[in-house]
Formats: sequence, C-alpha cells, structure tokens
Amino acid sequence: MILRIDQMSPNPVYLQIRDQIVAAIARGELLPADRLPSVRALASDLGINLHTVNKAYAVLRDEGYLLMRGRAGAVVADFKQLASPEKKAASAEKLGASLYQLALEHCAQGGTEEDFLKEAQAQADRVFADPGVAGAKRDVHVLGLDPKDGALRPERPGESANILGSDSAAPQGA
Repeated sequence: MILRIDQMSPNPVYLQIRDQIVAAIARGELLPADRLPSVRALASDLGINLHTVNKAYAVLRDEGYLLMRGRAGAVVADFKQLASPEKKAASAEKLGASLYQLALEHCAQGGTEEDFLKEAQAQADRVFADPGVAGAKRDVHVLGLDPKDGALRPERPGESANILGSDSAAPQGA
C-alpha cells in the first residue's frame, strides 16, 4: 500500500493517514497482525512531524483498528474478534451519527430522501464491489517505485508518499 499525503488538502495530515490505513484494511491490503512502520520511520519517510503520525496511530488504536505493542510497534487488529460488544455498539452508533449528519447536510442543500438513498447505495456498492473488500487475493505489489533504485516517487508536487504494510518498509520500534 502506498500512503499519500496531500499538503494542499483541507483535511489534517493525521486524518489523511488514518483514512488511508482504514481503506487499506477494508480492501485487504493490510490484514490482522500486519506490522506497520514505526512512528519515527513513517514520519521520516513522509517528511512530517512524528507527533502527527503518533496522533494518527493513536486514533486508529482508539477506534480498534490497531494494537500498539510497545517496542514491537503497531499491528493491525482483528476488529471482528477483538472488539467488545461495547466497541461494536459504539462503532454502529458512530456510523449512525455520521449518516444522520450527512442526511441533514443533504436536506439543508435541498436534496431529497430518494437522492440521498441513491447516493448512499451507490457508495456502498462502490465499497463492497471492490475486489479487495469482497475478499479477492491480496495485492501487495507497490506502484510508483523507481525501477532503478526502488525509491518511491510522489505522483504530484506537494504530495508525500510512503509504502505501508511492506516487510521492508521500516524497522519496528518507537
């Protein structure tokens, strides 16, 4: 998986990291027990402050996507097995609250219930039709590498990139 940071995005960098890791877990690019780069290594590779990566990892830990194993670093959690009934209920409540807020915004912009449901269905179809989410084979090859030296090249100016989930991505530790 390649992590891309868009410095021009209105979204904070830590949320960009969080969202991309969640998407990689959903697509099966990151599986339970996969190790992530250390906070320092990822921050260095992306050219950002280590506190930003630490915040992203902390949010992912608090949401149940990562386990922090001290000096061993961050690993992908098995949410289905590790989440308590309370954590699952909180996740469902968060989903409901997010959908409610989106419905309110859609309505405030003059949208109809029918249009909202069509768009929600289209986005659900988009996610669950993705072969990675549907459970197809794991694709771990990385695109965007320079074939000469293996260095990762950002796609656009102002964008940082990092390989995440690769065994050679970074040494583990804090």
